[in-house]
Amino acid sequence: MDAQVKPHERLADALAAPLGEVDALIRDRMASENAPRIPEVTQHLVGAGGKRIRPMLTLASARLLGYPGPYDVHLAATVEFIHTATLLHDDVVDESSKRRGRPTANLLWDNKSSVLVGDYLFARSFQLMVETGSLRVLDILANAAATIAEGEVLQLTAMSDLSTGEETYLRIVRGKTAALFSAATEVGGVIAGGTEDQVRALHTYGDALGIAFQMADDVIDWLDETGKGVGDDFRERKMTLPLIRAIANAQGEDWTFWARTIGKGRQEDGDLERAQALLTQTGALESTRATALGWSDKAKDALQQLPDHPLRGMLSDLADFVVERLR
Repeated sequence: MDAQVKPHERLADALAAPLGEVDALIRDRMASENAPRIPEVTQHLVGAGGKRIRPMLTLASARLLGYPGPYDVHLAATVEFIHTATLLHDDVVDESSKRRGRPTANLLWDNKSSVLVGDYLFARSFQLMVETGSLRVLDILANAAATIAEGEVLQLTAMSDLSTGEETYLRIVRGKTAALFSAATEVGGVIAGGTEDQVRALHTYGDALGIAFQMADDVIDWLDETGKGVGDDFRERKMTLPLIRAIANAQGEDWTFWARTIGKGRQEDGDLERAQALLTQTGALESTRATALGWSDKAKDALQQLPDHPLRGMLSDLADFVVERLR
């Protein structure tokens, strides 16, 4: 893998033509003559950038199976609309003020606008699904949308609950992150007319990639050397895997510390540093890193069931890329 060119950049180059069609379709479908605020809000978020990983997964999955288009473009736009809608809703739920280094839509406008524009994008996504004429595609993406909402609600109920276990964490991750990754790859295989084994392999790849991606993010949130904000999950009392593993065997003063900072939300100066030290001492960060790398390997293994194609190599490199900061 060329260290100078990142895998998602190689994918973008290889898929430049259909990606251009996806962007044009997104611009067309997010327009609204009756409510000018809709394109204002969506353009603010879309214009903030982003790697377009999810729509590229759909395009790559379809094209490595030999699909010439055009409905992979519709599905890639669908996936991006669902993703954008969830970002708008998430920023309201999390009371976020920044996204990709820019003020969030709910800060620039208001919560009501963010929620309603997110709803509009969900509706547009279903229109695009229907245009493919595939009930199976509609079923996959509708299930993904429901699973995403379930994951977000489950995360809310697990927030600050010290009894949250790894099984619940995995359900949350599969909901809030992996569901859209796996749907993106699976519908690409379906629209391309892939075999059941190929479609299943694409689903497995997307699921494992999404889990590895989220676990890597959960580790990175605790590290000082990232150059990003550190400790957001701690401040928001999110029960991510490193925290779950650190708390699992906590006793005495350590348990009292977690009960105060996470359970009751009473955090003081120096608590983040102590939490970081505990996650290191208990091996929680290292074990989560190893688990994320394992999911990345599972994603790469699934690709072996697919045709030998340059895009397959790029998808394999992408699985390495999402966890490369942990190596």
